[in-house]
Amino acid sequence: MEVKANQPTIHKALLALSLADFPPPAETMDRGYGRIELRTTTVINNQIDWPGLGLAFRIDRHVTDLDGQNPSDSVAVGMASLTPDEADAAAIGQIVRGHWGIENREHWVRDMVYDEDRSQVRTANGPRVMATLRNTAMSVLRYHRV
Repeated sequence: MEVKANQPTIHKALLALSLADFPPPAETMDRGYGRIELRTTTVINNQIDWPGLGLAFRIDRHVTDLDGQNPSDSVAVGMASLTPDEADAAAIGQIVRGHWGIENREHWVRDMVYDEDRSQVRTANGPRVMATLRNTAMSVLRYHRV
C-alpha cells in the first residue's frame, strides 16, 4: 500500500527512514510512451510502530523524455504486511507495478468505454447505482474474458 501525504504521521515516518539502513535496492528501467523511467525500489524491516507493518518500501522514480530532456524525479513510500523474508525489493517493485497496470486498465475502460467523465447522472443515488452497474459489467467481462 502506498502511503501518501494525506496520512502525515506515517508518511513523514517513512520518508525519515535512512537509506543507509536499507538493503541493496532493485532497479528497473522501462522505455515507452516517449519516455524512459528508472525505478529504484528499496525495502527495510519494520522500524516503525504501525499495526500489521512487516516492511516499509521506497520507490524513487526518475523519468526523462527519450532524448534525455524534461527530467523529473519523484519518491513514493509505502508499507506492506509482507516481511523482508517474504518479499525483497524486486518483488515489491513488481507488486507495485502490477497494481498500477490493473488500475490503468480499469481507468481506461471507465474513461473510453463508459465515458464516465461525461455522465450526467448526478442526483440522489444515481451516481452510485451507475458505478455499481459499471463495476458489475467490468467484473462479468473480466470473469468471462469477453
